[in-house]
Amino acid sequence: MTILEVGNDKYLQNEFLEFPVRLYAHDENWIRPLDQDVENTFRPDKNKYFKHGICTRWILQNSQRQTIGRVAAFINQETAHKEEQPTGGMGFFECIDDKDAAFLLFDTCKRWLEGHGMEAMDGPINFGERDSFWGLMTKGWEYEPTYKMPWTKAYYIPFFEQYGFKDYFQQYVYVSPIKAGQVLPVVEEKAKRIYENPEYTFQHIQKRQLAKYGEDFRTIFNEAWAKFPGVKAMSEEQAQSLVNQMKPIIDEQLIWFAYADNKPIAFFIVIPDLNQIIKHLNGKFGTWEKIKFLLLLWRGVITRTCGVIFGVVPDYQGKGVESAIALRLRQVERENPHFQYETIDMNWVGDFNPKMNRFVSTLGATRDKEYITYRFLFDREKPFKRCPRVG
Repeated sequence: MTILEVGNDKYLQNEFLEFPVRLYAHDENWIRPLDQDVENTFRPDKNKYFKHGICTRWILQNSQRQTIGRVAAFINQETAHKEEQPTGGMGFFECIDDKDAAFLLFDTCKRWLEGHGMEAMDGPINFGERDSFWGLMTKGWEYEPTYKMPWTKAYYIPFFEQYGFKDYFQQYVYVSPIKAGQVLPVVEEKAKRIYENPEYTFQHIQKRQLAKYGEDFRTIFNEAWAKFPGVKAMSEEQAQSLVNQMKPIIDEQLIWFAYADNKPIAFFIVIPDLNQIIKHLNGKFGTWEKIKFLLLLWRGVITRTCGVIFGVVPDYQGKGVESAIALRLRQVERENPHFQYETIDMNWVGDFNPKMNRFVSTLGATRDKEYITYRFLFDREKPFKRCPRVG
């Protein structure tokens, strides 16, 4: 077996994209991600993480020069040294059902990270935000993945665990019907009290005021989320860039903000699940694919939504604001006869956040998909510690 660093080699770059297509050819629920979503991870002009990090990737070939695996390794200098040991990452792992091949890919990442001063690696993760290509699937193969969420082979699990990776934390995807969810009565009652209190108001996002909502998002995010492990405070520039990137896929009726005496206190960011269209594009997004995308969007083929992020500032947590903003979509569905969405996938609820897990369970949601983020300590004598819980 031969490891080849991809670098700027066009053939190897194409193999990095095409190998999973062959590997998952008989897995009907696997959806090929857009090539540009994968490739942009490795382009310094597209991925801001190169400003404070490095990454590389490899292809593994057998003696017949057939690709049998791929992997990437990366270091985010802003977070690597905040751990008890400097910790890098590995991801985009795909491999045939061969333990030796898998271990060679793991070894390659380990050696590269050690050579750059790291003492541990997390994986499979992404050289970017946690909401994309993050974690190893351990439950949910009977469902299609939502946009940018992993869908990986079940036989990868023993590869990671036999190599020595340990469960650092788990991520869950909860699925709830919008039209007929079995919400607990206590949740409905809490929401009703908030709706009747004139102190609180709720607004859905409006594209013509993206700058305002970008700043409201930043205010809430920095109070509600910046305390979590691995999450940094967001700058004004980052917030505005985020909402501008989201603009083409925003459905105004899906994204909600809550205010108390006009102060932004909560958000629920929901987007249409683009994978219901992307699965028809074969990874491409040229002129024809963009036309096809718009036609399918116009035809209303998207019936799933993705809950991207949910946040309530600490001073207003536990007062019913969570219930009120979470149930806004059900109110929209009742009020809008043309509402096309049927379910919401609440992505990326970490097991280190028990409060959020308990709350989501009250919304009539089922835990349909599960993922693990593993950690491998290079010093095998060092005691392993799971991700600390929040709250």
